[in-house]
Amino acid sequence: MTKILNANQNIKNNLNKCIANKNQLVTNASALVSTLAELNINTVFGYPGASVLSVYEELSKVSKIKHILVRHEQAAVHMAEGYAKISDKPAVVLVTSGPGVTNTITGIANAYADSTPLIVLAGDIARNNCKGKIFQKVDIINLTKTCCKKNYLLTAKDDIKQILKEAYNIANSGKKGPVVITLPRNILESKYIEKTKKRKIFKREFEISNFEYRKIINLIKKSKSPLILLGGGAINSVENIDKLVNLTKIPVISTLMGIGTFPSTNPLYLGMIGINGSYPANTAINSADLVLAFGVSFSDRTTCKNNKFMPNAKIVNINIKKSSKKFDTEIIYDANEFIHNLLKKINPKNIPNLTSWYKKIQTLKEENNTKDSEKKYLQSSKVLDIISQVTQNLNPIVVTDVGQHQLLTAQYFNFNQPKKFVTSGGLGTMGFGLPAAIGAHIANPKSLVLNITGDGSFQMNLQELATCREHNIPIKIIILNNGYLGMVRQLQEHIYNNRYQVEMINPDFTKIAEAYDLCAFRVTKAEEIIPALQKAISIDKTVIIDIAIDSFEEI
Repeated sequence: MTKILNANQNIKNNLNKCIANKNQLVTNASALVSTLAELNINTVFGYPGASVLSVYEELSKVSKIKHILVRHEQAAVHMAEGYAKISDKPAVVLVTSGPGVTNTITGIANAYADSTPLIVLAGDIARNNCKGKIFQKVDIINLTKTCCKKNYLLTAKDDIKQILKEAYNIANSGKKGPVVITLPRNILESKYIEKTKKRKIFKREFEISNFEYRKIINLIKKSKSPLILLGGGAINSVENIDKLVNLTKIPVISTLMGIGTFPSTNPLYLGMIGINGSYPANTAINSADLVLAFGVSFSDRTTCKNNKFMPNAKIVNINIKKSSKKFDTEIIYDANEFIHNLLKKINPKNIPNLTSWYKKIQTLKEENNTKDSEKKYLQSSKVLDIISQVTQNLNPIVVTDVGQHQLLTAQYFNFNQPKKFVTSGGLGTMGFGLPAAIGAHIANPKSLVLNITGDGSFQMNLQELATCREHNIPIKIIILNNGYLGMVRQLQEHIYNNRYQVEMINPDFTKIAEAYDLCAFRVTKAEEIIPALQKAISIDKTVIIDIAIDSFEEI
């Protein structure tokens, strides 16, 4: 009897050991989540599905990583973009296989166009049996290869921890952007085994000689009408740009993505250049004899597709990535580091006398300050001017969608700090604004976040009002409602002399807000704007302000 009891006890002990060992088994999904924690990722934007449930199981066990459940995967990427732009670190998206991945493509392309650092974790079908027609089978690698910095297909030979850390560094270095990691279900659910491989380390090959610095300083010294042009790549160079402008007194212009890098209230700032830029900035750049461009991509919206763009200027282009265009001087270098080094080498003797240039610029500003005549209907330009004035002391983060409202916001708001203006520049993605505003709030919950949108753009991703409600996101959504796809209508009228299929039959946005248990106000007169805005700001939840504006306003 004793032998039987001992045998049973041994069986029981061995069974307990097996259970304990199984519980201690670290899967690739577990290793993935622990690596996210190591990288100080505290928020994941996602939508679950069968192929990534092992990751969600591991996420449920950690308290330091919050998951934001979106209502559409495209919105997950836009939320991550808003978060990354404000936090200045890579954000993480987690989606399932098939349509989960394909729904992210627009967001990934948008992030790639605007150099926003993301890690997109894309679930995939099991790779141990993927021949023939398989449910939710898509070629993720080929789908994403043209719109991300790098993509990975995780295999049994890879170390998921190393891949994730490498992806983080790639997303956040050089010209930043999204990295996609394809995660087959069977790999995620299998045991993690460390198999670190030696990876090639890319070092900067280009260094700037003293000759190059002297050449640029000499160009500054000889110039009579110089300008500093700021793009999105200069957004982290604020302090050094301020020092350079204070030293040289060279006037400043910016691209759409460079807004906020230099204070728009500074007398030396002339505004945004490009197709929808300001009159002083666009006129001045055509008269400049030297342009110092920092972090500028020179897209067609900036150059207006004009081969004679800046016809009289010598162009010094400083950017982290080589351009396809030809310049008098091009230096592949970090803009902030370059300006820092340049400041050490300039002395007061190198500063030109720009008195006549200032007079010309002042004339351009005065010509631009002609007052608009009174209009019959409310103009979005007037609305934005009022909102800017009312909120300027609150220093809000302003997130726009794409269209007339976007470009008018760039012109009529005063942005005196970086990371206060968030928009879709390179791809022009309608539906970007609402989810990006949610991400911006999560990154900086203490700041007032305004989502300025149009009736067309808002309806692209309005389902994310549910995300606002679930997580109590107190953003203020301002819909400039003209009942049209305003930018398209304007182009149709100018190019084709008509307007076809651009009039919007809109729902009652206040009732939509009510359906989501949110607040909303309807504004039809100028005198109603300030009371509605003040009340919205006082409410600690998402508020929609639906403002009826002139249907035929142009920019």
